[in-house]
Amino acid sequence: MTDKSTIRGLERGLRVLQVLHMQPDMTLHDLHLMTTISKPSLLRVLATLERFGLITRRLGDGRYRISTGAVMAPPSDRYDRVAEVAAPLLHRLCQQVSWPSELLVPAGDHLEVRESSRTETPFPIVYFGIRHKVNWLLSAVGRAYLAYCPGKERQKIIALLQNSPRLEDRLARDPQRLNAILAETRARGYAVRDPSFTGGLFDGPTIHDGLAAIAVPLRGANIMHGVINMNWLRTAHRVEEFAARYLGDLQRTASAIVAAL
Repeated sequence: MTDKSTIRGLERGLRVLQVLHMQPDMTLHDLHLMTTISKPSLLRVLATLERFGLITRRLGDGRYRISTGAVMAPPSDRYDRVAEVAAPLLHRLCQQVSWPSELLVPAGDHLEVRESSRTETPFPIVYFGIRHKVNWLLSAVGRAYLAYCPGKERQKIIALLQNSPRLEDRLARDPQRLNAILAETRARGYAVRDPSFTGGLFDGPTIHDGLAAIAVPLRGANIMHGVINMNWLRTAHRVEEFAARYLGDLQRTASAIVAAL
């Protein structure tokens, strides 16, 4: 063995880690182009790195990134870790019940999707992608978060929305009605969409996604980690019927995510 010799598999793995450190969230094709490693070999390298906890593969879009627990991980916000923990549990839930779920977290005047199993469901459900924006006050996820988050955080979010020109945020200027909705959510144990909420794009044309949803919070001892939902085709089940059948599965998944964090 000479000084010039290298371990080829290790060399490839280090090359992948270097590329991911420079440019997080890459597809298999991106990595293939950047590293020039053949895709079959690259898949083996990625599987090995993932098994040792150095990288993760996002459920929602299949992109790879360095794990938040890795020493060389680039700067990230705390929700990256929540998404990383949630991914395998949302995958398992979708495999179990077939209907998809998403993880959403606060992002100022909206929530944003950080992980999703919509790509795994056998049902024809539209998928808008990671970082998709969702309204606070009319969505099931927004209402679940607001119902269970600390009072100061809730007040801050509502104060921000009170100055919004969007029609879907006008409920922030009717605190009595909003408080009644949030109290009802807590009493029920899960949130539902407002009847007027159609899903679709946050800042674009109205798109009716044809879905219904229930949502529960990811509530730690003194902190909210986000919220997860379960979506289904509106014509398939009434809300009460769906919740009676699947709420327990959703709540157990939420508890598992919080425990893992």
